[in-house]
This record gives sequence, structure tokens and C-alpha cells, in this order.
Amino acid sequence: MTAIAVHDGQMDTPLPQDRVIAPTSEQISESIPTGLRTAAGYTWRLLIVLAGLAVIFSGLNTLFPVAAALFFALLVTAWTGPVMRLFQRALPKVVSMVLALIVITAGVIGILTVVIRASINEGANLASAITQGFDQIRTWLTTGPLKLSNDQFQNLIDQAKALGQTIAKDLAGNLFGAVSSLGTLIIASSVFLFAVIFFLMTPEKIWDWLLSWFPQRSRNFVDTSGRIFWESVAGYTRGIVIVALLDAVLVYLGLLVLRVPLAPALAAVVFLGAFIPVIGAPFATFFAAVVALAECGPTTALLVIVLTIVVGSFDGDVLQPLVMGKAVNLHPLAIVIAIAAGGITLGILGALVAVPLAGGFYGIVKYATGRDPEHPREPADEGTAELANLDHEDA
Repeated sequence: MTAIAVHDGQMDTPLPQDRVIAPTSEQISESIPTGLRTAAGYTWRLLIVLAGLAVIFSGLNTLFPVAAALFFALLVTAWTGPVMRLFQRALPKVVSMVLALIVITAGVIGILTVVIRASINEGANLASAITQGFDQIRTWLTTGPLKLSNDQFQNLIDQAKALGQTIAKDLAGNLFGAVSSLGTLIIASSVFLFAVIFFLMTPEKIWDWLLSWFPQRSRNFVDTSGRIFWESVAGYTRGIVIVALLDAVLVYLGLLVLRVPLAPALAAVVFLGAFIPVIGAPFATFFAAVVALAECGPTTALLVIVLTIVVGSFDGDVLQPLVMGKAVNLHPLAIVIAIAAGGITLGILGALVAVPLAGGFYGIVKYATGRDPEHPREPADEGTAELANLDHEDA
């Protein structure tokens, strides 16, 4: 094939195909719509980030006992740090740390003792009352307006049992699967113990050492991001225990007023459920409504449901903003999505840790995009900002 050039209406001599000038890469790039180029740039960068996260999580999964020990050491540090600083006003640092660990350990053991004792003492009666409540619900579903057949109701029961068994297996697998051998348990326990000690004694030295591995121009950005993440996780960790206790106390008092039996055991269930925000406490209080239906009748059961709504509203509108502040500034829908993602990934353990992790990463994203008024981007971040501008131009 040949190409024919035309100038001022005159036809020139045909040119061979190899003489035709191909468009340059710049010309091809300019012909692509700006929006498409920008979307493509963000897409491949996002894919690289996701690939990096997949590699990191794969490594953490391989070293799950060590990673879990370090994470729980951070949680214990979040609880112990304020108590240690309180003692440190009058005592040496080492003595303050030991006393703070004793206080926190005693508090955890005390709470677990109350919860376990209530569950054991009233466990059989609680199970019997829940069974009776479900029997009454079954009777209403089969003879009431819905007219469900016995087979349909049995399918619902089977699905609920399967869900409960799945949750129990996930919990057992996450807690005991990683420490299936004595050696692994010893290693994880040692990492946990030493991590707690050094996190409490020399937190700044550890953090400074981690920062030293980053380029100088990005250290201020990494430093601020890490502190935002820690403040979010620590604030949530301390606050959720207080919120769970207050939820359990409020439900306990409400059940006493309504004269619902087994109030201590039901309050213990609510306490455990409150560690999963938004959905945990209402789901746990559902069992209180079932017990009230079996022991006191439908009117009291409806009042327990109203109590659930009131406590849930008080929790979300008053307790969490007051106790946690801005530790987890997430929309309830975002919290539910985070819990679902954590539950799918790591089972019940993932559902427990999903919210603090999501809140921490959200704080970093707000700071990185300049949307956090409490942590404005500083001049030391200019190197990072220049890199972001170059990336935007490349996109």
C-alpha cells in the first residue's frame, strides 16, 4: 500500500508505506480523554497497593501467632498506659508499670469472673428459657398470620443452628488453631509478654527506630499517620470496655425493673455482644426478649425490645461520642461493612478487631488527603506532597 500527499489541490507522488510518519506516544496520550487517563492512573496504583496489602496479609497469616501476640500487646498497652502514667507521678517507672499491669489484670479477671459465674450459675435455666421462648415463637409462626409449615420453620431453625456452629468454629479456630502446639503457645506468650513490657517502657525509642527506615522527607508524614492510627485504636480499645460495661448495667437495671428472670446472665451476654459495635448489643438483647416472652409473656417481651432500642440509641448517641470521642469517627453503615469484611476474613476475631482498624486507617486517609483539621499537613510534608502532585500529573 502507498500513501498519497496532497498540497494546494495538487497530487504529489505516492509515498511508500514505510515513509508514513506514525503518531507519537504523546499524541496518542492526548487523544485519550482526561477522565479516562486519570481513572486508569488511579486504578493501576490501587491495584499495586492491593497487591502489596495481599503480600503483607499473607505474611501475617503465616506468622499469625506472632502477629496476634503483638496486636494484643498493643491493646494491653492501650489499657495499661494511662494507669501507669497515673502511678508514675509518685513512683519510679518500673514500679508504675508493674502496679498498672497488676491493676489491669485484676480488673480483667474480675470482669471475666462475674461474666463466667453468671453464665455457669444460670446457664441451664437460660438455655431452658430460650428454648421455651423459641417454642412460643414457633407456635405463633405456624398458627398465626404467617401460617408457616413445620418444615419451613425447621429450615429456619436449621439455618440458625448452622450459623451458630459456624461462629463457634471460627472462634475456636482463631483462638486455638494458631496455638495448637505447646511450642507455638510458648513463643506467642513470650512475644506478648516482652512486647507489653517494651511498649510500656520504651515506646518512643521503638517508634523512632521504625521511622529511621523511612526516607527523611516522608518521616513527618509517617510519624503523624502512625500517631493518628494509634490514638484511634487506643481510644477505641479503652472506650469499648467502658461502653460494654455501661450497656450491660443499663440492660441489667432495665430487666430488673421489668422483673425478667435471669437478668445477670442476660447482662453478661449483652456485655460480650457490645464488643461488636452497632449490631452486637441488639443481637444479644434479642435473647433477653426471648426469655421475657417465655417467662413473662408477650407484653414484657415487647417492653424488652423497647429497652433494646432505648439502650442502643443511648449507646450510639451519648455513650460512644462521650467515651470514645473521635477515636472511631465512622458512619454506622461503614462500621457494619467493616464488621462484615472482618468476619468474612477472620471470623469472629475479625469482627472484633475490624472497627478499630478501620477507624485507624480512616484517620490516616483523612490526614493524607488534607481533610483533618486537627492534623493539617505541615511544611515537612512538602516532599510527599510533591510526589503526590507528580503522580497526579502522570495520571
